[in-house]
Amino acid sequence: MLAERDNDKTSVIVLDGKMNIADLVAVARYGAKVEFSEEYCQRVKKSRSLVEKWIGEGRVMYGITTGFGAMCTQVISPEETAQLQKNIVLSHAVSVGEPLAIEEVRATIFMVLQNVGQGFCGARLETVELYRQFLNRGLTPFAPREGSVGYLSPEAHMALVLIGEGQAYVKGELLPAGEALRRVGLKPTELSAKEGLVLVSGTTSVTALGALALYDMLNAARCADIIGTMTLEVLKGTTRAFDERLMSVRPHRDQCSTAANVRTILSDSEIAAHFRDYRLQDAMSIRCIPQLHGAAKKTLRDALATIEVEMNSCCDNPIIWPEGEDGEAISGCNADSSYVGLEMDSACIAATMLAKMSERRNSRLIDGNISGYPSFLIKKPGLNSGLMIPQYTQAGLLNDMKILSHPATIDGIPTCGNQEDYVAMGYNAAKKARQIVEKLEFILAIELLSVYQAHQFLELDKAPSTAVQAVLAEIALTVPVMSEDILLYPHINTIRDLIHLQKLVELVEAKAGSLS
Repeated sequence: MLAERDNDKTSVIVLDGKMNIADLVAVARYGAKVEFSEEYCQRVKKSRSLVEKWIGEGRVMYGITTGFGAMCTQVISPEETAQLQKNIVLSHAVSVGEPLAIEEVRATIFMVLQNVGQGFCGARLETVELYRQFLNRGLTPFAPREGSVGYLSPEAHMALVLIGEGQAYVKGELLPAGEALRRVGLKPTELSAKEGLVLVSGTTSVTALGALALYDMLNAARCADIIGTMTLEVLKGTTRAFDERLMSVRPHRDQCSTAANVRTILSDSEIAAHFRDYRLQDAMSIRCIPQLHGAAKKTLRDALATIEVEMNSCCDNPIIWPEGEDGEAISGCNADSSYVGLEMDSACIAATMLAKMSERRNSRLIDGNISGYPSFLIKKPGLNSGLMIPQYTQAGLLNDMKILSHPATIDGIPTCGNQEDYVAMGYNAAKKARQIVEKLEFILAIELLSVYQAHQFLELDKAPSTAVQAVLAEIALTVPVMSEDILLYPHINTIRDLIHLQKLVELVEAKAGSLS
């Protein structure tokens, strides 16, 4: 739940049990502070009190008074409880390779807090309070990103810092955990019964990475509508293909809303009005924008619904069920990542479909035989390459995206001595979604760069739409109109930032109104 501090207007997310994807991004990416509601604290305390009561009664409970995974038949004495929790963190911290991004770790910690706050995990309030302070004081654990099947290893690296082990970033500097804690005024803790298991298990990292990727995919999809519409306008396309009557006979919600976005953006375009009857029918990469973009956006919306259910679930094992005569620890597999994994595999395919259409539209822009403009949108082609090679970049990125669109979740390599004889692989699905959306943003940026350059060759006393003019004016602040070859790399990055930081959508909506 988003709130604001009256004193400094710093955004605050109050954990009260119900969160959405924007809340997670606010904390992970934009540094919003986190607070616990009174209800949150009470749920955590109640769950914890049951764990302590049951331990005192000598109950046998998975991961609390037993070993983990295939060693669940090994009973652990009360005297060994703290060592068991430390051991699970130490032994599971075996991810490798490059570290997760700061925002990915912050998002995962946020999901751990949200998971425990449902009131079915049994961790102590002081333990999650320490994690909350990590977020609020800018301490981010170091966690390698490679080697997870859906849980355990990256989360264990993060949990190390709670006990003073491992490494962490403070103000961009990677430090030993003890020093990092000291710099932000915190001290390590000793984990108690069940806490090690709570901190490393569940779908927390899968949901965190998936939510970040999906947030950017949803934004990129709206940007694809904008950029595709700008391409339609500058290529003298017909708006007949976006007629509301045409959409009504195939009433997919997202197809209709995409066509409406195109009509909204071009509502005052003199160019679009002038060329409405210029040709009977455009190529499919132009006239199929509602159909393909719509199908992709439906897939992304479906993924959003699933991820937000997951965000507000308890993904622990076992859960601490408080009702009944004396409550019960129930073992199962809510830690399975199939829901998020399947949706992120699908989202990767949807994003790649948006990218393949963008590349085809860009190809039409730079091909002088199709566009009617100079080849590669440069005044002296041959001497100059113009925008020839950015399309190569699109092709390379798109090839990567096609490879990454192979579903991760269809694989399943048994682990844990065949106790986990099926594995969902949702982590890999979410991880590759992060790579996919970055490539999509660059592909869209290159198309938009071509649109911007094409306008210099549109010899017509007719104005683009007001929204398009706003976008072109923003780009012109940093990107020159090419008359000869220039270094394009920084300009591609600038336009990509315009997309990623949601400035493109803001510019258009400020002139045309809200887009679907």
